[in-house]
Parts: sequence; C-alpha cells; structure tokens
Amino acid sequence: MGKRRRNARIAMAMAAIFAMQTGYGTRALAQAQPGSNSEPNRATLVKAKPDISGIRNGAFIEPDPMDFANHSGYTAIFDGKTLTDWDGMPGVWSVEDGAIVGQSTKQKNAGNSFIVYHGAEAKDFDLKLEIKVEWGGGSGIQYRSSTGIPPGRVAGRGEAPLDPRWVMIGPQADFWYPVGAQEKQYSGQLYSQNTSRGIVVWRGQVVQTLPGKLPLLVGVIGDRNKLGAYVKDGQWNQYTIIARGGVIMHILNGQLVAVLVDDDPASSNNVSGLIGLQIEGIPCKVSFRNLWLRKID
Repeated sequence: MGKRRRNARIAMAMAAIFAMQTGYGTRALAQAQPGSNSEPNRATLVKAKPDISGIRNGAFIEPDPMDFANHSGYTAIFDGKTLTDWDGMPGVWSVEDGAIVGQSTKQKNAGNSFIVYHGAEAKDFDLKLEIKVEWGGGSGIQYRSSTGIPPGRVAGRGEAPLDPRWVMIGPQADFWYPVGAQEKQYSGQLYSQNTSRGIVVWRGQVVQTLPGKLPLLVGVIGDRNKLGAYVKDGQWNQYTIIARGGVIMHILNGQLVAVLVDDDPASSNNVSGLIGLQIEGIPCKVSFRNLWLRKID
C-alpha cells in the first residue's frame, strides 16, 4: 500500500474513533441502519475485506438484522393443526386458525393455568413465537420450568381445583392485557412463576442475581413506560427469548426489554426445563402461533 493511501486510511480511522468518542458521529451511525438507504452499498461492504480497524471501503458495517421469519436451525414445536405433545386443561385450550388458543370465562374459569409442551426440555435455546392477549387478564411464556404444585399454592376463589400437570414453576416472559396501570407495566418482564422470587427483572432493566441477596440493578435499557410503546395491545406480538447459561434476554417486537444475569447456583431460573403457555384471569383469551425452538442444550 502506498504511503499516501495508508495515511488516508489512518486519518479515516482516527476520525471515526474521534466521532464515536465525542458523539459527533452518533446521528450518522443512528441513520445508517442495516438495509437503510443511508448505509453505503451494503452488498459491496459485505464483500470488501476489512482492514485492521474493521473498516470496509471507508466505512464500518452494521450487523445484519435478525429475521424473525428465518427458522434455519429451529424446530417447530406446534404444527398449526393439533395439540400433539401439548397438555393443558380440557375445555380451555384448542386450535383455531393455526394458533393455540386458550379461553377463560365465568362459565369456564381456567384460573392460572398452563398448556405444557412435552416434546423437549431445554436450558440454552432461542425461542421465537407470536402472542396475542384479548379481553383482559394475562399470559406469558414459561421456560426452564417444571410442573407441580409448590407449597402454599392454592386455587383462587371460583377456580377449578389445581392439577399438578398444569401448574408450572420457573421463569416466565410476561405478557398482559392493560386492564390497569399496574398490568400495563408487566409485558416483557421476567417473572419467577410460583416461587418467592416474584418479578426478577422489570421491563427496561438489566439485573444480576447473586446467592442470598436481592436482585441487583446493573443497567437500564430504557424507561419502563416508554418501552411499553412496543407492546401491541390486542394484536399479534413477536416474542423472542434467548437463554445462554445464566444470561436470559427477552426481546419484544424487535426491542430488547429485559436481561437477567443469574449468578445464583441455586436459582430456579438457571436449569433445564419445560416450555409452557399461560392463561390467567377472567375474561381472557390468549393466542399463540409460529412457535419455533432452536435448542442448544
């Protein structure tokens, strides 16, 4: 490489570093999202060989966006037609228009109940699905979980007697219909179902858990209420759950909403377990479709 060209590359790299350190380049970086018109010719950048600074043809390349519809390496855990490998309270769960649907009414009060997938157990995984909650009440996606009735757990007034097959214990990606200000905050958070841990990670938080201590807030993703704008009430929502060892991430409609770093060896959030879908409250209608699991461990 000629001296002039080398000096130009060095100057370009130094300018990029200066821009990132001072915030000067923030606006340009924010606008040059993958696939946007602002980003330099992406196809050319992908083919270009990066230099020692990671620069390709005078620019840094943005990461490829995840395609929610890409199921390469995933296995469908719902065939869209039957409840094969799923077990839930009779009369509550059915298949409608390619979705698993649960309904709870005064006439058929499901209480706080789950339909459980018995086709696989997983600890480290990627799970993609779509969820919709209507009428009221709440729902969630259970993972790394077990079934059974823990001590102190009783059925609510007017609910059917508890059945250990449809009660789950473990971490949950929460999702609620906004029947009130409190419930409006819940969608996206990490809740420890049927344990004394309760809400472990509120929406918008990065939380670390350590043995014998309360959860520790170590970072903030964003304002809890503002992140609620990513929740589509009464409509289909894309939910992605990523679990690797003690790290769990909830991603709702493409937005990271909760992160747990679990460093507690005794935690029920950090074990291999089952996947389940919840219905809670009356009246409530929950729907799930396009359920795909990429099991790593």
